Amino acid sequence: METQYALGILGLGVMGRSLAQNFARNGYPPIGYDPAPKLPPDFAVKTAGSLEELAQAIEPPRTFFLMVPAGAPVDAAIASLRPYWQKGDLIIDGGNSYFADTERRARELELEGIYFSGMGVSGGESGALWGPSMMPGGAPEAWARVQPMFQAIAAKAEDGEACVAWMGRGGAGHYVKMVHNGIEYGDMQLIAEIYDLLHRGAGFSNLELAEVFAAWNQRELRSYLIEITANILRRVDEPSGLPLVDFILDEAAQKGTGKWTSQTALDTGAAIPTINAAVESRLLSALKSERVIAAKVLGSATQFTGDRNTLVAAAEQALYASKITSYAQGLNLLKMASREYQWDLNLAQIVPVWRAGCIIRAALLNDITNAYRRKPDLPNLLLDEVFAQLVFSRQAAWRQVVQTAVGLGIPMLAISASLAYFDAYRSATLPANLTQAQRDYFGAHTYRRTDQEGVFHTRWEN
Repeated sequence: METQYALGILGLGVMGRSLAQNFARNGYPPIGYDPAPKLPPDFAVKTAGSLEELAQAIEPPRTFFLMVPAGAPVDAAIASLRPYWQKGDLIIDGGNSYFADTERRARELELEGIYFSGMGVSGGESGALWGPSMMPGGAPEAWARVQPMFQAIAAKAEDGEACVAWMGRGGAGHYVKMVHNGIEYGDMQLIAEIYDLLHRGAGFSNLELAEVFAAWNQRELRSYLIEITANILRRVDEPSGLPLVDFILDEAAQKGTGKWTSQTALDTGAAIPTINAAVESRLLSALKSERVIAAKVLGSATQFTGDRNTLVAAAEQALYASKITSYAQGLNLLKMASREYQWDLNLAQIVPVWRAGCIIRAALLNDITNAYRRKPDLPNLLLDEVFAQLVFSRQAAWRQVVQTAVGLGIPMLAISASLAYFDAYRSATLPANLTQAQRDYFGAHTYRRTDQEGVFHTRWEN
């Protein structure tokens, strides 16, 4: 076969097909391969009947783009290419792989003279087709080679900047995508808790809430997730004529990236209580049958009797403050992971990639980008003067919403965790002195003092 294709795409599921069409439309013709293709009749991208045919058709040095499920399928796809690759070829894993697996694969392939890149791709089917947000990692020299084609297919922010940038070496790209997904978990849970307070607690109908969220989407909370929430709440179930959302079982599934974020944060020593609460909320949602029994035994939430318009106004402020706090946690995790894994992550370069194409795209990200461009070494987003004032000025409404939910018995794991993080982070003193005394009492773990240097132990029972 004549060599004429810019890259080969292995895996022609929904995402692989959409990306293939995006490359073709932007002047980088791909050739695809799938061992069990299920292609629509109008799929116009060239496909190969074998991996050998695919490899021969790509311009050298060749780029192989894997769009297969994470885990063993990635290793199997890499192994299947071994008979056909040549030194200097690049393999890109565009799935949601665990960053440690990406690090391992990069080390192993480097020994064989093959570049390997883990690339986070966000935006779903529509993003893949019309412009995703992409977070590649790996060898910088390999990224420079393919940068033009990925900039061509990426989503474009309002200022025209392509939403793709090299994150760092090794597994940095997949790590950033993992944290992106963790922030996404947090964002979705924050919205869900506000919905629950206003719908179940304050008695707003779905159509009323659709208008509330649509209005919020015209102000500071403007984002993809707020926009689709309004659309979801408007949707009617055709057979019944009632809101479709009321017929959806309240068990939230997860694919693991949120859990990975929580696990790695514990390993790194980063506090991300909002994201952790979002993961835990999905776990609690899975206990549907138990929750139904518990509601009968333990009782359920009571109804709000105050001024509903005042509560809506406070909810908007609480959601915005919680969202800022959640981003602060995720970005702090990236800073700590960057030090631990020596990736030299640049937050002023990472955040702009999320401004379009991805699930967490939001107007807020322009302000976060500016914060890190003003001060690249910013220790925490909450210490930026602009964001400090935005959150501080909303804390009365924030506390009102949490207190209202607690009084009604409406669970707010993520919003209350966001507020607790804010309060803990701004506390010059915390009760960890008592915790350290307890540890020393029962386990002789020692402690440090505030008035002198050194490590101390007390015989507490004397």
